[in-house]
Amino acid sequence: MKLLIADDEELTREGLISSIDWDALGVEQIFQADDGLKALQIATVHKPDIILSDIRMPRLSGIEMAEEVEKVLPDTSLIFMSGYSDKEYLKAAIKLKAVNYVEKPLNPDEIKEAVQEACKQRQEKLRTRQNEALYSLETFSHLAFLLTRPYKDNESEILSLADELSLRLKPGCSFTTYIIKTKSTDIASGILKELREDLDDFLHHYHLCAFYIRMHAVHHVFHIKGEAAPSATAFAAVESYMKQKFSEFGSFFIVKGETVTGISRVYQSYTSAVITLQSSFFFSSGTILKARKKEDLSPENTKNMLSPEFIQSFSELLLSKDKTACTALLDQLYHLYYQNLSILPNQVKDTYYKLFMILNDCRQKMKLSSARKNAGAEQSILTYLEGCFSYQELHQNLQDTLEEYFHSVNTYEPEDSTIFLIKDYISKHYAKESLSIKEIGDHVFLSASYVCTYFKTQTGQTLNQYLTEYRMEKAMQLLGDSRYQIADISSKVGYSNGNYFSKSFKKFTGLSPSKYREKILG
Repeated sequence: MKLLIADDEELTREGLISSIDWDALGVEQIFQADDGLKALQIATVHKPDIILSDIRMPRLSGIEMAEEVEKVLPDTSLIFMSGYSDKEYLKAAIKLKAVNYVEKPLNPDEIKEAVQEACKQRQEKLRTRQNEALYSLETFSHLAFLLTRPYKDNESEILSLADELSLRLKPGCSFTTYIIKTKSTDIASGILKELREDLDDFLHHYHLCAFYIRMHAVHHVFHIKGEAAPSATAFAAVESYMKQKFSEFGSFFIVKGETVTGISRVYQSYTSAVITLQSSFFFSSGTILKARKKEDLSPENTKNMLSPEFIQSFSELLLSKDKTACTALLDQLYHLYYQNLSILPNQVKDTYYKLFMILNDCRQKMKLSSARKNAGAEQSILTYLEGCFSYQELHQNLQDTLEEYFHSVNTYEPEDSTIFLIKDYISKHYAKESLSIKEIGDHVFLSASYVCTYFKTQTGQTLNQYLTEYRMEKAMQLLGDSRYQIADISSKVGYSNGNYFSKSFKKFTGLSPSKYREKILG
């Protein structure tokens, strides 16, 4: 706690400081002022928790000083001291809600009691203020959430909350929604609260305020409100500030929605930001994108651009060991998609999934051992693609996989012959539901227990894991072809029980077979 003693008599101030055990009262810092004006200046700078002030002082009286302090420090507790039993002063002290009024000559015990009462009042004020702030924060967040929904569905609740928060919704009020997508999902709520408070202070300089809601852990939605449309300078400052703050959390994108007039149109700003957010995937981390409209995504431009000729060419170049041509082919693909505004991320992820599978197939055809010995512990390609944050990250991973492929080609470490025979046997018999470890072991003249141990030692994953993974990847390929029914696909990959197949597929990919098909076929 910080205490300010304001009295024009030095002996009184020094006497108070020396005669009371301030540490025992929780007072850690004491400031002194010999007149009302100095007391006001010190209070403004050091923000004391308690002011112990004489009533009559030069330049500003204790009452005048306290009136000014209350404007900037409403939670500071006041204790007045006076040698005059003046009713007018007492009335003024009561009006200012002073904790106590102590008459001179001062009694240290009375001062102690007054300070203890002030400490208690101060804590109660802070608790009340914190509760009010928390409630206000939750109310603002709820309003921010409702503004991400159609206005007509929530009009009465939105207007009720706006009224509760004393928002001035003049006809010309402007709103602009920003969505910040972060790669990190574990930003502490305390850090976000501090960031919001800092942002509120920053926006205040531009006569703006923000309603914030965090959605799906990685989307931070800010509805920025102004009495009128902010200037380009104000927007640039806000975006620069957000970029600086969110850069502390790792990779991120910032998307700015349309600026609209009236709270009834905030949903329009929000949806324009959501549409544009899809394109952020194709840009570098930290990029700020402006709103785009749905019609900008023309259907002819959103088709998958990977032709059968491209796939065949890539496969042939891999098998012919032409690294330079393969790299050039991927460079063409990168320049086609980087900063592309007319295609959706899932379509490009599907393209890259096919390229990853081609690399896997070519590795098997070349009888190359896996570059990653612990491949079984790696996420499946699909799981990786789902969580990929940016196109650059996705393309870099494909380039790294290509590099590993050619490293294996150049060093030519053919896969262990027994492991190759096991994998080859699985590739030919995976559709048999009855395929067993014993059958696989018999094929390579090993016991069931030893074949499991040998496979795990050589590949880093169990034989059952490999078989399941192989079946699931075949199922994913078949699901990409709409000619096949899901029940047929189940039996084609070794599952007669459709429910068991669905559970296994969802465990492997995170999606049911029908949802996966829906996702890749668009």
